[in-house]
Amino acid sequence: MLADSSLNDKIVLVSGGSRGIGRAMVEAFAAEGSKVTFFFRADRAAADVVVGRARASGANVDAQQVDISSSEACVTAVDRLIERHGRIDVLVNNSGIIRDNLLPMLEDADILDVLATNVGGLFNLTRAVLPTMIAARAGKIINISSVAADKGGRGQTNYAASKGAVNSFTRALAVEVAPRGITVNAVAPGVIATEMSDRVVERAGDEVLKRILLRRLGMPEDVAHAVMFLASRYADYITGEILHVDGGFKME
Repeated sequence: MLADSSLNDKIVLVSGGSRGIGRAMVEAFAAEGSKVTFFFRADRAAADVVVGRARASGANVDAQQVDISSSEACVTAVDRLIERHGRIDVLVNNSGIIRDNLLPMLEDADILDVLATNVGGLFNLTRAVLPTMIAARAGKIINISSVAADKGGRGQTNYAASKGAVNSFTRALAVEVAPRGITVNAVAPGVIATEMSDRVVERAGDEVLKRILLRRLGMPEDVAHAVMFLASRYADYITGEILHVDGGFKME
């Protein structure tokens, strides 16, 4: 546990918390004594496993099935959470999807689905949460971006565009809500050992490791630790920043 992280009893909402990086964040916040709710889109079995393991260890973790591409669904789910806990202290916008392909081969759905979740979902969920943070004049918003926003890769024009939008959104919203005592930051992971990155690793193999200065893939916990820092009191004077957690990823 962090020494006096201030996260004990905080009300934390994580989108996309049933697998990979999201699951690591849910478990990390729960270990700090936070009351964590995570949203998942479809995989109820995976969500149930996360909740079951957390509760078995005495942690306070709940899950809700929510399609964050729907603004109405976000408002309903957030209202339900506020009714239960009275507030939301930390929002982690983690949900994201990929539909990789070369640009001429991308279908309309490949573009629209990625933007609807990675950008539209970011807007929908943050808009739903902000009023309670503004009323409290306090809150931490952490958005999960990607190294792809700054370092383009083949077949990722849709994904890179969506994560570039996350970075711009982060900086603009930080300016907007700073007078209300709310901080807004982003974490930009590199190649992390999750199901989402499996195809990239399989396709590129050793070439991926050659581009990472630390010569290893990141682990979901590496990203979770950065998010925990930004959510803790240790980052109270940080806002509008993009924290790269990529092992020194570079393009050659």
